[in-house]
Amino acid sequence: MQDETPKNINEAELSLRTDEGGGDAELEDLRRSSLRISRIIIPILIGLAVVGYLMWKNFDPLEFKKISWGTKTAVWMGIGLIMLVMRHLAYSYRLWILAEKAFSFTKCIELIFIWLFSSAVTPTSVGGSAVALILLAKEKLSSARTAVIVLYTVVADTFFFISTLAILYLFMGPGMLRPDLTSVFEIDSWGKTFLIGYGVMFLYGSFFAYGLFIDPHRPRQLLDWITRGRLLRRFRSQALETGHEFVEASRDIVRQTWRFHFQVTLSTIVAWSCRFLLLICIILAFVPGAVFDGISQLQQFARIEAMFVIMEFSPTPGGSGVAEYALNAYLKDFVPVGIVFIVAFIWRVLEYYSYLLIGVIIVPNWIRKVYKRTRKEKKLKGDQPE
Repeated sequence: MQDETPKNINEAELSLRTDEGGGDAELEDLRRSSLRISRIIIPILIGLAVVGYLMWKNFDPLEFKKISWGTKTAVWMGIGLIMLVMRHLAYSYRLWILAEKAFSFTKCIELIFIWLFSSAVTPTSVGGSAVALILLAKEKLSSARTAVIVLYTVVADTFFFISTLAILYLFMGPGMLRPDLTSVFEIDSWGKTFLIGYGVMFLYGSFFAYGLFIDPHRPRQLLDWITRGRLLRRFRSQALETGHEFVEASRDIVRQTWRFHFQVTLSTIVAWSCRFLLLICIILAFVPGAVFDGISQLQQFARIEAMFVIMEFSPTPGGSGVAEYALNAYLKDFVPVGIVFIVAFIWRVLEYYSYLLIGVIIVPNWIRKVYKRTRKEKKLKGDQPE
C-alpha cells in the first residue's frame, strides 16, 4: 500500500538516513527510480491497452451517439475537476496537520504531488511509502516523526475503508460487490478477491493502529527482529534508534488533542470521498440517461470503494489495467458496455495520468532544490571554525 522499488530505497525505508553522507545517494536513487522513462510509459501503455481492448470488444456506435456533449457534460465535468482539486487539498491538509505545521501549506501541496506521483509509478501493492519516507526525511523531519506520518496515513486510510465498507454493506447488502448479487455465497472471482483484500487490510491496519496508539514497543521489537539477520545487520543500530524514537513520537501522537485526530480523520474522509465522487461525476457527464437521484450515486460509491480495495493490491504501477477492467466489472449496470472505454479513459486521465505528467515536472525541481540546500549546508558547516 513483490517490491519493485530499488534496493537503496528499501534500505532508506529502514534506516531513514538524514546525515549528509547518505543524502545525495538517496536523492539519486529517488531520481533514477521515479523518473526512469519505463516507470512512466509502462503504466500508461498498460492502461491504454486495456481501454483499447474494451473499445474493440464492446464499442457500440448507437450508444456512443446517445452521449450528449452539451451543458450537462460540461457541468458534471466541472464538478469532477473540483473533486480532483479538493482531493489534493485534503491530502495536503492532512500532511500539514500530521507534520504539526512544520511545512507551509503550499509546501505540503508540492509534497503530496511528489508522494502521489511516486505511488503512480510503483505497484499499487507497494505504494509510495518508501519514497515518502525519503521525501519527508529530506525536508528535515526527524526519522520518528516521518515514520509516524506514514504509518498514521496507512492507519487512517485503512480504517476509512474498513468502516465505510461495513456501513455500506449494512445498507446495500451483497449488491455492493457486483450487480444482482443477492448472497455472499454467490460471489465470483471479483468478490473473492475483494474479501481477501478486505481481510488483509483489516489485519495490517489493526497491527499498525495497535503499534501506533496502544503499544508502540511492538514495532521496535519488529525492527529488532528483522535486523538480527546477517543481511540487514548493518542497519541494526539505526533501526533500534528509529524504534526508540518511534516509541517517543507515538506517545506524542497519543497525547494529541481530539481536534488533531478529528482533523486527520476528516481530511481522510474528504480525500477518499472526492476520489470516488470524481468517477461518479464522469458517469453523470457521459452516460446517456444517467440522473442524479442519490440512490444510484450511493450504489456507485459503494461499488467504486469495493473496486479500490482490489486496486490496492494490484501488482501493476498505479493499478494500471486492473482499474480499467475492474470498472467494467463493477459498474456494468451503470455504464453501458458500448461506452465503458470512454468513462475508463477519461477517469484515468484525470485521476492517474495527470499525476504522472505533473510529477515529471515537479520531482526534478524538488530534487534540485534539495541538492542546492544540502550543498549550501555542507559549505556553511565547512566554513565554521573547529
